[in-house]
Amino acid sequence: MLIGVVTFPGSLDDRDARRAVEACGGRTEALWHGRSDVGGVDAVILPGGFSHGDYLRCGAIAHRAPVMQAVADFAAAGGPVLGICNGFQVLCEAGLLPGALTRNANLRFVCRDVPLTVTATDTAWTGAFTAGQTIVIPAKHGEGRYVADEATLDLLEGEGRVVARYAAASNPNGSLRDIAGVTNAARNVVGLMPHPEHAVDPALIGGTDGRGFFDSVLRAASALA
Repeated sequence: MLIGVVTFPGSLDDRDARRAVEACGGRTEALWHGRSDVGGVDAVILPGGFSHGDYLRCGAIAHRAPVMQAVADFAAAGGPVLGICNGFQVLCEAGLLPGALTRNANLRFVCRDVPLTVTATDTAWTGAFTAGQTIVIPAKHGEGRYVADEATLDLLEGEGRVVARYAAASNPNGSLRDIAGVTNAARNVVGLMPHPEHAVDPALIGGTDGRGFFDSVLRAASALA
């Protein structure tokens, strides 16, 4: 399986995302933000970082990059797309996911491992987990507070589109209803604020709980092959 990882000016976790995919057995291709296509990739990752310096607001400039129209078309055709941290913000700005990511409630940058409860396992990126499974992966963000109006939050809850929640009292940013990640109605687009790509190597303190996100999409591709 070939997974494209987009690089925007200011991206800093694009190489980490590529290494994570390759560690799980996939192949990767770098996708520059100025491209008007995503080539022949089987899935797309929008990585973390500070695209365009987070000017205006996080993801506000990046979502207008030429490649994002190609990503939107890819997603509309059922292609798996994962947005991590800044990538989640870009997906929300692009309208591919509902809601928005705003300043952390304590107005401080957060950088620590956080426990998550996986609540939806029927997406392209979470099929390797079991419902209710607790995992621990790093979070590092200043604008990670997920917000949406009550009707949207109720819709996400009712349709089982909350992918992961911050477990117990671990909510690091004040996200409404402890939401750490959501998916679209088709279950192929997922946004996640913590960083699974930093939790794939057993030699690192962060552990390997992040592998499930990449294993999920690789297994799904294998099943279709």
